[in-house]
Amino acid sequence: MSSRVIEQGISRLMALAAVVSLAVVSVSVAGHGGRVGAVGGVSIDPSGVVELIEVKLKKETRDAALKEFRPAPAELNTPAELRKISLRAIEEAIAKAGKDHAYELPAEIRFLAGIQRIQYVFIYPEQNDIVIAGPGEGWKIDENGNTVGVTTGRPVLRLEDFVVALRTVENARQGGISVSIDPTAEGRQAFEKFMATQKTFNPGVLAGIEKALGRQDISITGVPNTSNFARVLVASDFRMKRLAMNLDESPLKELPSFLDLMKQGGKLDNMMPRWWLACNYEPLAKSEDGLAWELRGPGVKVMTEDEIIGPGGVVKGSGKVNPVAQKWSDLMTEHYDALSAKEPIFGELRNLMDLCVISALISKEGLLEKANLQLPTILGENNKLELASNYAPKSIATQCSFVKRDREYLITASGGVDIASWEVASKAVTKPSVGEVRQKAAPKSRGMWWN
Repeated sequence: MSSRVIEQGISRLMALAAVVSLAVVSVSVAGHGGRVGAVGGVSIDPSGVVELIEVKLKKETRDAALKEFRPAPAELNTPAELRKISLRAIEEAIAKAGKDHAYELPAEIRFLAGIQRIQYVFIYPEQNDIVIAGPGEGWKIDENGNTVGVTTGRPVLRLEDFVVALRTVENARQGGISVSIDPTAEGRQAFEKFMATQKTFNPGVLAGIEKALGRQDISITGVPNTSNFARVLVASDFRMKRLAMNLDESPLKELPSFLDLMKQGGKLDNMMPRWWLACNYEPLAKSEDGLAWELRGPGVKVMTEDEIIGPGGVVKGSGKVNPVAQKWSDLMTEHYDALSAKEPIFGELRNLMDLCVISALISKEGLLEKANLQLPTILGENNKLELASNYAPKSIATQCSFVKRDREYLITASGGVDIASWEVASKAVTKPSVGEVRQKAAPKSRGMWWN
């Protein structure tokens, strides 16, 4: 908001420090096969309006997932520190399956043999192959309908998300992949007018704020907005902000809400803290010959910056960071791995980031050409593998939360997701030991797509 409005708010609203937040996630009936899916515990209607999922619908979603569930083959159930997947062989397996849609493929293909993170990429020119590798195990449906590892509870990677990352790699190079949820200019102006009329502040004013701002727009760039990939982007942003706003209870005692931290002391001044989820990798490690690569680092971090609303409802970054907002950001980053075990949506987001970085690496380094490998089905060149089309998330109603501290009322916050995969793929250091791992991980037979 503008400094003029803030100054009026401080004098008239008992030192009000205000920030407004919105969030979104999607659940949909897929465009093919009539399947019901859920991401992050919300629902989305055909017009794109997003709402929190009801308890009854959550149960129906899980029941539908259980009905379609196919357990992993026995040989995949044993946890593996390094499960390897041949891209050449999986391309052949998809073609052999003879299915037109990705969701019709066998579960072991759809869930990439239960791999839960990508740690390595190996190139084998002599076998015309590229292998991705990482920890893996069998999978199950958890109480919320998520497909997760049988022992870790962490989400498994999905072929469909990998396909989207590979097919949109040029979009990622040109502008990145992101999601943003923002009030309309009309909503921001209505908010300013509403706040200028308030002489006192109490929890009842929240309803007026929500009404003034109205529905916020969801913007997705870089990937199809009807894809599962897009739904995970939106859902993870949604869940992060609800944790910050104390609208949902944190599953970790080490991660209190931003509002709880504000109770302990801190000042919001006249700025709007914004959080967004971004890539968090160390420089990639590579072998001397460039045929082995390792992803290193936790994968995801939480960033923050204060925002202000200027004249006409235009939002811009202030270039400043609120210390308490930074503390909450650092706490979520520090405990992100543990949070992912409790809230699979955050593990799914990290999976997407891994897939985007790997896709950027394959393109940037010309790895398909080095391996003399063609993936016409995976890359969509032969139009023989169609992805599911879900209801696209378009808008969500404003949601506010507050905590009373002395004579101040605090309302919070804004956010987003930004995947700068090409930036990550552009930084690497030579590490000979990565080549040694490649030698041990060579495909054992041409017929198997995983081992």
